[in-house]
Amino acid sequence: QVQLVESGGGLVQAGGSLRLSCACATSGCTFNTYAMGWFRQAPGKEREFVAAISRSGLNTYYTNSVKGRFTISRDNAKNTVSLLMNSLKPEDTAVYYCANKYTFYSPTYYYKSGEYDYWGQGTQVTVSS
Repeated sequence: QVQLVESGGGLVQAGGSLRLSCACATSGCTFNTYAMGWFRQAPGKEREFVAAISRSGLNTYYTNSVKGRFTISRDNAKNTVSLLMNSLKPEDTAVYYCANKYTFYSPTYYYKSGEYDYWGQGTQVTVSS
């Protein structure tokens, strides 16, 4: 069982920024064996992919709607993955979740929710117009 804990959500005006963090809280977490991803779910909508990062952090992937605005990064020494969100829009309002995927392959990232192993509890991001 892997415990992931998100933080950093909140209320922000359109055009503003937020930085989400996700920490692996499991004792002895082997964080550098996990590809990581961020997903979000808006009210009445399905959960959607936002960004993913490989084990090493060298490879990243974004959904088109956030490219150029969001940046995913990780610190394997601190067992954390972050999502820096700039130029926020009202349509970015959602609960944001991080997830992990154990992988043997260092360069690989994943963008399908069904491929991930464990999920955090989510953090609310609200962007006002």
